[in-house]
Amino acid sequence: MTMKTRILLGALSLSQSLSMPLGLAVPAIAADAPAVQQEPLAPATVRPERVILNLTADPATEMAVTWRSAPGRSGQVQYARATNGPDFVKTPMTVAARTDDATLAVREDPAFRAAYHSAVLKGLEPDTVYAYRVGDGADWSEWFQFRTAAREAKPFRFIYMGDMQNQILSEASRTLRMAFRQAGDAAFTIHAGDLINRHDSDAEWGEWFAAGGFLYAQTPQMPTPGNHEYVRDEAARAGSSINGQWRRQFTLPENGPADVPASRETSWYTDYQGLRLISIDSMQVDRDEAARKAIVKWLDGLLASNPNRWTVMFLHFPLFSSEPDRDNPKLRAALKPLIDKYRVDLVLQGHDHGYARGAIGKDGPSADDAGTTYAVSVAGPKMYDVGSLPWARKSASRTQAYQVIDVSQGALTYRAFTATGQPLDAVTLRKP
Repeated sequence: MTMKTRILLGALSLSQSLSMPLGLAVPAIAADAPAVQQEPLAPATVRPERVILNLTADPATEMAVTWRSAPGRSGQVQYARATNGPDFVKTPMTVAARTDDATLAVREDPAFRAAYHSAVLKGLEPDTVYAYRVGDGADWSEWFQFRTAAREAKPFRFIYMGDMQNQILSEASRTLRMAFRQAGDAAFTIHAGDLINRHDSDAEWGEWFAAGGFLYAQTPQMPTPGNHEYVRDEAARAGSSINGQWRRQFTLPENGPADVPASRETSWYTDYQGLRLISIDSMQVDRDEAARKAIVKWLDGLLASNPNRWTVMFLHFPLFSSEPDRDNPKLRAALKPLIDKYRVDLVLQGHDHGYARGAIGKDGPSADDAGTTYAVSVAGPKMYDVGSLPWARKSASRTQAYQVIDVSQGALTYRAFTATGQPLDAVTLRKP
């Protein structure tokens, strides 16, 4: 089996602990936000932890799984077609995982160690339920289950989450868990960046994994990075780079722009039952001129040769902001011409800590079916002002929200809900 190649990043120095890249203007935390507490570091244990699924470029026949354990431990995945009874445990297949026994300079410990394990299960049957567990041969997780995608277009739903970022376990978790309470059959979940607040805080990453718990191990999670996942890096071409835990904790498609190595597992795409899902690393588009050109060229090819009925892009920085003092003109100039040219259906975004949704065509705000639908949302408790938005048909301030998107051949239905489960917004896009 061919395992994903991991780049072993050098340990980050303590001087790299700023979570904001150089030159990026970031508003201060809202005045009513509580001070950030230094959380105790939870060492990795012999038991598998932070188990998470990710889709690959071929979700009908593959599934990626990643987890961590104590340093010095190896990794294995046992899996089998799930059965109605317990007999599947008798003859599982076993695959060796790739292990990165890493030392990282996390905020809580300049020499933190853990073993990060990853494997891609290949040759799976489409539209089939599999059971799996991870471990080292002696210490195992429980058995989890997942379903592969169908080969053909078939109705499904997915969840869209904005920034969780702050008070992740104590307050943002309720939004995520309510989304799963309502849409527990979701095929996958996308996260529009800023999963955590301080890129190098292992305690915050621990909160993010605890917020989802076993849900991450049974439903693939598909994140795109935000600015808070980036670290100041003088050696990097743009002055910043993705933090050391991103590629160790996730196993995402490696089909981004071939000539931008820094976009590996940050810009990617996958096709799922009639939908093309595209992650755009907005930090690279905004900060790095060479990467911007390469990503635009790559995206043009993806959209020009797209066999799917529906197209959804997601990224962290919004093309159209909900916060009155924010704007991303470089991003908009680079991406909107392609979005308009190829009639991208949905663009899902984060960063602005408010809610807004509207349709915008080549000439400005439009009817829902005449232009691309753009949405900005936030899952966590950190809030910014929401301005008067000519482009938005619906907006809301100080509202934690989650979104459920239902996809079928004839319609794509987008619904937003508050963290208490109350309907917030809805729109249905149709194609003849």
